[in-house]
Amino acid sequence: MTDPEDLEQQAAVTRLLLHYLDAPVAAYSRLRGVLPAPGAVRIAIRAGDDEHVMDLLYEIPYDTVAPYYVPGLLRTVLTGPQLYSSSDVGEVMGMTLIRLRPKEITPDPEPEQGRALTVVRALSDPGDDENPFLIGFWMHGEGLLRLYARRPDLPGVVGVDVRLTETPAIALIASLPTLVEDEQYHRPAPEDPHCDLLVDLTDW
Repeated sequence: MTDPEDLEQQAAVTRLLLHYLDAPVAAYSRLRGVLPAPGAVRIAIRAGDDEHVMDLLYEIPYDTVAPYYVPGLLRTVLTGPQLYSSSDVGEVMGMTLIRLRPKEITPDPEPEQGRALTVVRALSDPGDDENPFLIGFWMHGEGLLRLYARRPDLPGVVGVDVRLTETPAIALIASLPTLVEDEQYHRPAPEDPHCDLLVDLTDW
């Protein structure tokens, strides 16, 4: 694997799947690894209960799907019966290798917690611990996430309400530090003692 774009895709999928080390990908299905392969990422899954387990290795080509959709693809193939041709099934390192065709699979939608994790992870920069932007979060209402942020130029905490959508709001996430300064979105926050100002971006 030497293609820089393949390396970026591999790293992105690895980051996306890290939290599944501590939570099931689907019922009775645990992440065991994210392995690089030529032109594809391979996801190792241990499926089954304590008495009946199977080690599976799902291969997903890089050029067919964005990293964000990989968890949804995995949930789809792990929660319902799937048919595979013999040419798409093999064995690698003691695991059953299954080559997926993402264009033929409808990914399960990301659960609310997963969508919140995408936003929170994008705003949590471990390299900026001395001057962090994101200092807290709260999932509230139907598909709403309140982010608690600092503005380096002003004291106090800003609450920022965003709507959790099916696909990540990349433009919104990237613009948040600037949008919290825009007074047209400012609202009082009398009911939330954890912030001094509320910024409503639910319709952005």
